[in-house]
Amino acid sequence: MTIRHEQLETWAGILLDHSLGGIDPSDRVMIKGEHICWPLMEVLERRVIEAGAVPDVYLIPPNNERGRVWSAAMGRLGTPVQLENVPRWHRARYESMTKYVEVLGAESPSAYMGLASERLQALAAADRPFADLRLSKRWVITLFPTPAFAALEGLEAAELTEFIVRASTTDPRVLRVAEERLAPLFERGSEIEVVTMHPREHRELHLVMDLSLSRPVLSYGLRNFPDGEIFTSPDARSVEGELFLDLPVNYGGDDIGGIYLRFVGGNIVEYSAETGADRLAAIVETDQGSHRLGEVALGMNPGLDRVLKHPLFVEKVGGTLHVAIGASYDEGFVADPGSDAGRQKVGELEALGALNRSAQHVDLVADFRSGGCGRRVILDGVELVPDGGVWVVR
Repeated sequence: MTIRHEQLETWAGILLDHSLGGIDPSDRVMIKGEHICWPLMEVLERRVIEAGAVPDVYLIPPNNERGRVWSAAMGRLGTPVQLENVPRWHRARYESMTKYVEVLGAESPSAYMGLASERLQALAAADRPFADLRLSKRWVITLFPTPAFAALEGLEAAELTEFIVRASTTDPRVLRVAEERLAPLFERGSEIEVVTMHPREHRELHLVMDLSLSRPVLSYGLRNFPDGEIFTSPDARSVEGELFLDLPVNYGGDDIGGIYLRFVGGNIVEYSAETGADRLAAIVETDQGSHRLGEVALGMNPGLDRVLKHPLFVEKVGGTLHVAIGASYDEGFVADPGSDAGRQKVGELEALGALNRSAQHVDLVADFRSGGCGRRVILDGVELVPDGGVWVVR
């Protein structure tokens, strides 16, 4: 299915004008993606130029997931010395941009399959400083439909394209209304409890997290597109209990699903997965921070009526909840992490261990809609439930 020119123009306009807050001549905008995503990237480049700004078009090779520092080939063949020898220009390129738009879409999403755990961990560690640089700028990520992604999802290419284009050309501002209704609860909230059902053991699992240091972030197309979530970062030290996450997600060509996690004193002390157990182990065992949680969020997009395995989509489905193993979001604690006061506060929270640092940030999703493993979400005694594709107070 061919994407019409007017659809590409609408899509690009939302990304540049809504998500990135507009483009002006002072901007240097990195536009990153594989060649297979060129139809959208070309429109983005032209519109940046027309706005008087400078585009930095970063075409990444098909054996590299999301333009990491190193490709899958380096992951398989590179020595530790080679992996540490990151070119200086790579950092300079990220430092020089003012805004960032990434078009996800892979020609070969299975390029990293079969890599040993220690290799995957080394690649993640090498890339983390540049992920942090990206997160310090204004940024947005979107997903372009490709035949490989359609095959991964078990869909016809035309079916996936129609779904993604429809979701990516819909005004995201309507999501804000439902998220603003919940924001005050999260703003004053001190503890959240998540109750899921273990399907094999037929018992309820309870997970609690401290939100007293946290602040909610409303996500309606400003960072991911399509979008729809309200998220925050819990005090990483506080996470206690057990959690089951039933919806499969795909990372680097590997599916992970049926995930069980047990936390003691903020740390994952036991974990398993019905699918992708080795991949989950590689993620959890990356570093000390990957044994902790960096995010908890509610999916708030009622328009995503199909559950895809890609993390950008599955975590936004209305009526789901996701947590992220690994790095916290600074903005989950501080309104302006780039200010002097914000940087000081972030440093203090990091020193305490409340704000988590890790090379990983991997979203895992539980379905609280009918038939899913989710049972209850309780915020300071107030129960939240899915209703019509959004979360509401019962």
